[in-house]
Amino acid sequence: MKAVIVEKTLLFAEKILNVYFFLREHKHYRLAEQIVGSGTSIGANVIEAQAAQSKKDFISKMSIASKEARETEFWLKLFNRKDLLMDHPDYKYLSSEIVEIIKILNAILVTSKRRE
Repeated sequence: MKAVIVEKTLLFAEKILNVYFFLREHKHYRLAEQIVGSGTSIGANVIEAQAAQSKKDFISKMSIASKEARETEFWLKLFNRKDLLMDHPDYKYLSSEIVEIIKILNAILVTSKRRE
């Protein structure tokens, strides 16, 4: 059975790709690059953590995922404008889901550091 965080970050990354293509379509190339980088990196680091060679490696990868999630949350808040993503069909999902992902990652990190 896959960890909830793996499934959540994969679906999140898929929705981020929708936003990426939307922003590029509207000629917001630099903004598209910013959010696709951080938004897909969350899941990539979570996946890498699943194959960690040690507890320290696991914590390191999950910490990076947490930082990327916070950056993505920043971009989403910034893009909450009519001329950007406010009316995009995935915006509300992404905005609420990133908060949940951050909470889960924080809980994983707290637990993992306690057991270190």
